[in-house]
Parts: sequence; structure tokens; C-alpha cells
Amino acid sequence: MAIDKKQVEEIVRAVGGKENIEAATHCVTRLRFALYDEDKVDTELLDQNELVKGQFSSQGQFQVVIGPGLVDKVYDEMIQITGGERSSKDDVKAAAGKKQNPLQRAIKTLSDIFIPILPAIITAGLLLGINNILTGPGIFYDGKSLVDVYPAWKDFASMINTIASTAFTFLPALIGWSAVTRFGGSPLLGIVLGLILVHPDLLSAYGYADAVNKGTVPTWNLFGWEIEKIGYQGQVLPVLVSAYLLAKLEIFLNKRVHDSIKLLVVAPVTLLVTGFLAFTIIGPVTFSIANAITSGLIYIYDSYAALGGLIYGGLYALLVITGMHHTFLAVDVQLIGSQGGTFLWPMLALSNIAQGSAALAMMLVLREKKMRGLAATSSVSAFLGVTEPAIFGVNIRYRYPFIFGMVGSAIGGVLLTMNNVQATSIGVGGVPGFLSIFPDKWGVFFIGMAIVLIVPFLLTVVFGRAKLRKEDRRAANGESAEAQGKQGKNAASTEAAAGTETAERIHTSARAGHESVNTLEIIAPLTGKAVPLEQVPDPAFAEKQMGEGIAIEPSGNEVVAPFDATVAHVIKSKHAVILEHASGLQILIHVGINTVSLKGEGFAMHVQTGEHVRAGQKLLEFDRKVITDAGYPLITPVIIPDGQDMVERVETSTGDVTSGQSGVLKVHLKG
Repeated sequence: MAIDKKQVEEIVRAVGGKENIEAATHCVTRLRFALYDEDKVDTELLDQNELVKGQFSSQGQFQVVIGPGLVDKVYDEMIQITGGERSSKDDVKAAAGKKQNPLQRAIKTLSDIFIPILPAIITAGLLLGINNILTGPGIFYDGKSLVDVYPAWKDFASMINTIASTAFTFLPALIGWSAVTRFGGSPLLGIVLGLILVHPDLLSAYGYADAVNKGTVPTWNLFGWEIEKIGYQGQVLPVLVSAYLLAKLEIFLNKRVHDSIKLLVVAPVTLLVTGFLAFTIIGPVTFSIANAITSGLIYIYDSYAALGGLIYGGLYALLVITGMHHTFLAVDVQLIGSQGGTFLWPMLALSNIAQGSAALAMMLVLREKKMRGLAATSSVSAFLGVTEPAIFGVNIRYRYPFIFGMVGSAIGGVLLTMNNVQATSIGVGGVPGFLSIFPDKWGVFFIGMAIVLIVPFLLTVVFGRAKLRKEDRRAANGESAEAQGKQGKNAASTEAAAGTETAERIHTSARAGHESVNTLEIIAPLTGKAVPLEQVPDPAFAEKQMGEGIAIEPSGNEVVAPFDATVAHVIKSKHAVILEHASGLQILIHVGINTVSLKGEGFAMHVQTGEHVRAGQKLLEFDRKVITDAGYPLITPVIIPDGQDMVERVETSTGDVTSGQSGVLKVHLKG
């Protein structure tokens, strides 16, 4: 497809001109800019550009979605127009990072550390929820637990508790691994550092308070220097600071120690120095700071419970938008480790449900079919704990559902804090969240859940419909030229919709008359679970800016051809491939999100551009551990890119799928 140079020039002008572009690169679907001033971006001009499928800003990068196959041509043309230099993804990432203030960089660092270990923590939370059901008194029987009535289940519950509590018992090892990796050190040394801080020879942090009261805290005596011999179970700050020191010390030594003796010097010296400082200075200081923070939060919670619930419950969705919610994950972990429960996480769960309820209500307000579908699917995602599609795809776009979601969440937060509702662990932040709540508070939590389901839904529907009626009256009364323009647009949309329905009926009749209809069934290229695109944590895919399709949460590590095809394009970083069917239809298979940043690490491509492949033939393999260790989601979009004239419509299927066997897409072709 030929590129209109004027449209590329409009993109450059829309992002503030070449003088506003510090660095620019592209991946398989979008242009990625590091801009000097994002306020200069003309979003309306971008929306009017036929090349642009979507736009958004994320982590200091302004991204313009173009689509696969076309984006590299647009990028080449843009480089010629601007006369700029080609930049790598790392160049743009580094330039974008400089735009973030220290607080933003700190939040991103915490996010990079905690997101990779989140699956382990959530899994532990769900298992602890099952243990709560088995051992909580009064759930099924008055004053007794299930294991009290059926003692045979007691050891089973004990085994579940052991499995579930492991992630929290050895939390410093998980944080040490992730933090040292983030700071550029050896992940293995990070794990060892974390285990050192919870060594069984040390007094457990959980028993520290009792030992202080009894005067039995063990100590080391280093030439007259008394040091408390305590572990840091459930603590966050000691291992974070120690991990930073370890990584920087290891990097320093690696640059200066000769290769022949690195094995004998770098790791031993790094661990010895870091461990010594962790027990003598870092641990005691950060332990005191962490306890002070925890005590402060508990004081506020005990003294001003309703106010705390109102603020945190109401504003949590705003924290999601800014990314600051990752900061409170560390606070939750600290509270669970030191106090045995957190009062913050239950409000998070209700906030997710509230935003999902507001998005669901938009189904009854919106008139555009595509947006109604997005509202429905993104609300389900929010009810299951993933709110980004609902917040960014629907609620923020129309503002009032987002606000009403916060209103419902604030009311729910007040209810929870006034009734001392706490979670034993971090679980799934949606409807299944009740499993992580202390069983004796389930009743209150369910009432809070009812509030965040009903209040945002009703407010959104009532306000939204009133807003639509007001707009319709203004258009009917002809109060302004703008209103008349809107009326014409609505009429045209209605007429077009009616025309579409008529055309569909005619097309259906033609089928009844045995006229041939071409349908291409696309088989799953991966084994796993197929889910709607709205569940992909990336606006370009979730909002279908590039086209219709499906996403697969892979359980394996291979991608196969879904049909006989020609390899139209192999992405340089090996994480994505475009196939072309004999009919001319193209399909994009994109393994993971933001995996372009891995530069091919963890991927092995088995085909090349121009090669003919058979259905079921292996296209590429990927290393799941490399991707997840780097903090990137494995979810894999399978897209029918927009702009293909032969496509009439696309049907999707969700659920468990097997590569080479299960159908996931059915593409109806024209003609």
C-alpha cells in the first residue's frame, strides 16, 4: 500500500512538529515518540488522519497506532520528512524516562519490582481464601468451622495453609529476586539475599514484639557492638534497599575484577558486604521506618476510619490512572507481613467492581454498537479484577461513569473501614475478592459489594440518559448551529445503522437463496485460553484500534500457522509475525505485550518472510520465563488488521483452545 506523504506530514505536525520530537521509533503496530512537550499534541488532527487507528500516552511515550505492515513505511517516510535519526526502542524509552519526575520514576521502579511477583502473591491469597473457608468459624456452622465438624479435613486445610503461606514467609526472597533484576544485578544473588534475611537462625520478625516485651531478643556482639539478631519476614523496605546496594556493588565489581577470578571474588564479596550492612545498618534503620509508617497508617485507620475509607476508596481509581496504585501494593504487603491483614486491599476490590458497574451501565446509555460491546466486555474484566479496559476504554472517555464509579467506591470504603474489614492476603481484586477477606467480615463486604454494584450503575444510567435527552432536545429546538450539526450527524448515523440492518437482511436472504459465501475459519495458533481483546492490558489492542480479533493466554510456548499461508512479514525482534492467506487476508500474531523491548531475547523464529507454510507448522517458540521475568504479560493478540476490503465481518470464540485444532475466529469475506 502506497503512503500518502501529506498524511505522514500531518502526523508530524500533530505531534508538535519535528522540533518537538526528541526521539522516535516503531514496533509492529505503532509509532513511539519521546516528545519534549506532550501538551503540543493535536489529538483532533490525529483522529482525522486516515493512517491513525488510535493514540495514547504511556510511561512517558506518546504512541500513535498505525497497524502492522504499514507502520514501518510510515516511520521511514517520517524520518525522511523530519531529517531525524533512527532511534531504538531503548533510546525512546530512555528519553521518555527523563520526562518523568522523581516521584514518577520511583513509582515505575516499584511497579517494575512488584508486578513480576504479583502472580505468586495473588495465588497465595486465593489459597489462603480457601483455607479461610475451611477453618473460619461460623461460616457453615454456628460457632464452629468446617474442620471442627469434619476433623478429617483438618490436615488438608493445614497443607493448603502451608502452600499458601510460603510466598509470604519467603517474601524477601521474591522481592530480592525481582528488585536485583530490576537494578541490573544477578537474580540468583537477589534470591540468596532474600533468604539470608529470613534465615531460620534469626528471630522471626513475627515474634519480635513479644521478644522485646520479654527482654529475650537475641543479639550478635561484634567487638562490643550489640546488633539484634532478627529476621525480616514480611518486610519490604529492608530487602528493597539491600537489593539496590547488592546490584550496584555487583556491577561495580564486575567492571573491575578480572574474568579469571570473578567467580571467586564478585559474588562472595557482594553477598558478604551487602549481608553485613543489611544486618548492621540497613535492616535496623528501614525496619524502624517501616514500623513507623505502619503505625501511622494504623493510627489514621483507628482514629479517622470513615475519612480514610472515603479518601482511599473514592480516589483509588485515580491512582490507577497515574500508576501510583503500584506504590500501595508494597504497603499492603507490609501490613500483611507485620499486622496479619490489610484494610487497604478490600477497598481496592470494591473500587474495581464500581468501575466495572459504571462501564456496564454505559451499555444502556451508549448508542454506538461497537462502544456498547466494549462496555460489556470491559465491565466483565473489571469484575474479575482487571480495570484498565473499563477505565481507559469507556469510563474516562465519557468522564461521568468514572466519577460515579468513584462515588460508589467511596461509600463502600466508608462502610468497610467503619466495620474494620480486612484481608488476610492480596487476591483477585474483583468479585472473587471475598475469598481474601476474613470470613467473619464477609457479610459487611457483601453489603459493600452491593453498594458498588448498584450506586454507580444507577447514577450512570440516570445521568447518561438525561444527558442524551437534553442533547436531543437541543438538537430538535435548533438552539445552535453546533446542535443542528449534531442532529444531522445523529440522523445520518441512525440512517446508516438502518441501512446496515437492511443490507444484513438482504445478505441473509441471499444466503437463503444458496448464493456462495466465503468464510475462513482461523484455528488457534497457540494452546491456552482465548479471551476477548478487551482483556489485553494495552489500549491499542483492547480498544480494537488495529482491528477485530481475539487474545490467547498461552499455556505452552509454541506458535503454529492457523492456516496455509505465506509469511508476509517477520518482525525483527521475533515477537510477532504477519501471515497472508491465499484470499489476500492478513493476520497478525503478536506474542506478549511490549515484548518488542526484549529485542528478540527469549524468541526463536522458525520461518522467514516470503516462506510458504502449512496449517499447524511451527512459526516461532518463546521462553515464557524470560518474558515473565522481564515483567511483560504473555497474553497474545491474534488480529485481523483493519483496512482489508475483503473482510465483511469477524466472529470470535472464547474459552480453552488447542493449537491447530480449536477455531477462534471466523472471518466472513465479501463476494
